[in-house]
Amino acid sequence: MGKVCFHCDKDLEGRTDKKFCTSYCKSSYHYQKNKENEDSLFQKIDRQLKTNRKILKEFNKAGLATVRKEKLLDKGFDPNYFTHYWKNKENKVYLFCYEYGFMNLKEKYVLINWQKYMG
Repeated sequence: MGKVCFHCDKDLEGRTDKKFCTSYCKSSYHYQKNKENEDSLFQKIDRQLKTNRKILKEFNKAGLATVRKEKLLDKGFDPNYFTHYWKNKENKVYLFCYEYGFMNLKEKYVLINWQKYMG
């Protein structure tokens, strides 16, 4: 019996040093392996960015909203995690989690959606 694919256990054909039968199996194998390392910094950041995006989307259905900070923070929002920023004509800075933005006021956040003119 010859060598088998690390991911699906199918018999391998071709090069003697081959480990996977297809690029899909190679990708799936490495995805699963990296997923097992749940505490990686990348995964923590990615998870928080996705959480922030979901919360901003939930509280900003109309495209512009003002929300008390504690409401977002209680849901798990962390304002230290964002993907980019945009500064308006008045030099006010909005931080964004993908297409959903927020600006820090004293006890509230102003929520906006990314618009084409911001690019």
